[in-house]
Amino acid sequence: MKKVADILKRKGKEIISVTPQTTVLDALRLMADRNIGSVLVTENNEYKGLMSERDYSRKIVLKGKSSTDTLVADIMTSDLPVVHPNDSIEQCMQLLSDKHIRYLPVFEDGKLTGIISINDVVKEIMLSQEEIISNLKDYLHANV
Repeated sequence: MKKVADILKRKGKEIISVTPQTTVLDALRLMADRNIGSVLVTENNEYKGLMSERDYSRKIVLKGKSSTDTLVADIMTSDLPVVHPNDSIEQCMQLLSDKHIRYLPVFEDGKLTGIISINDVVKEIMLSQEEIISNLKDYLHANV
């Protein structure tokens, strides 16, 4: 059974973050530069939340606010469930689906160690399926 640790091993544990006092525009620029859909929000190396494109569209664009005058702290999501390296991919998929969210912060021993997205989970499931199919093909060819 694949685990969160497998995703982090494949994609890396780099944490891209901003502070709560960062303007939304600066956070968006960072996200665009790094081609990512969210940034972690940290302060003094402590996890505070996450700002995503969804937060921007729903809390800035739809409400007619300015991304240059609004701080990340004003729109970030701070109540996301967290996962751990030994949690299964299936558990993550269930959480993402049940909570209608796209990102899960990863904690190990109480410390933020990364983030996984629904795309990461789907990709890991697809890789796992490909591996199973390959093993089945090998088994069938070996027994012919």
